[in-house]
Amino acid sequence: MSRPAIGICTALERARWSVWDQQAYLLPRSYIRAIQRAGGLAVMLPPDEAVEREPDEVLDLIDGLILAGGADIDPSSYGDDAHPETRGTVPERDNFELALARRALERDMPLLGICRGMQLMNVAAGGTLLQHLPDSHGHHEHRRNPGTFDGADHDVRLSEGSLAARATGEVVHATKSHHHQGIDRLGSGLEVTGWSLIDELPEAVEMPERRFALGVQWHPEADERSRLVAALVQEADAARNGRRG
Repeated sequence: MSRPAIGICTALERARWSVWDQQAYLLPRSYIRAIQRAGGLAVMLPPDEAVEREPDEVLDLIDGLILAGGADIDPSSYGDDAHPETRGTVPERDNFELALARRALERDMPLLGICRGMQLMNVAAGGTLLQHLPDSHGHHEHRRNPGTFDGADHDVRLSEGSLAARATGEVVHATKSHHHQGIDRLGSGLEVTGWSLIDELPEAVEMPERRFALGVQWHPEADERSRLVAALVQEADAARNGRRG
């Protein structure tokens, strides 16, 4: 039996390898390995202007979608001016992922947003973001060590019976965190179902009316014990076979 195809959106960044230093479409290996460990076929999705206009061209090829972490989202996409700490935005990526996310939600396709991906789900639903948490929350605990997950663990509280709690298998969940932005105004149809035990910052959002539409502010792909990516793959497999997960 073939594996469920899981599309995962790539970053567009300058990268160096061998003798080259160029713009590249890329993802950390941990995302791909998490999909493969869970029994999914990873399909990397680079920004594509034609797909922005016709997202079904891609969505028809996959069974589930992951919005990965990465660069800050351009605040113009939610009607705000850029904060001085909002850096490295890639509108080309934002536009592509917003189009995919909105259409995936319309189609009720299994969808998992990770860190930036959760924020993008919120923007896709008409929400806004806090652009620099140290300004609003007074600390750097959500991104303690830039560029590494070492020492980045903290717990989140999940609503009993929520998709987030079912997918993780618990209501207090240890996470690996690396972000400086977060949810401000919640998007239409979304419900907050997870909160940081540090400061009550929203850490999980979901759409209860969808079969599997979950965003988490942490990085499950960086934790081999996490069940979240496997939950998405399982639901994608059920969806393609006409079952309810």
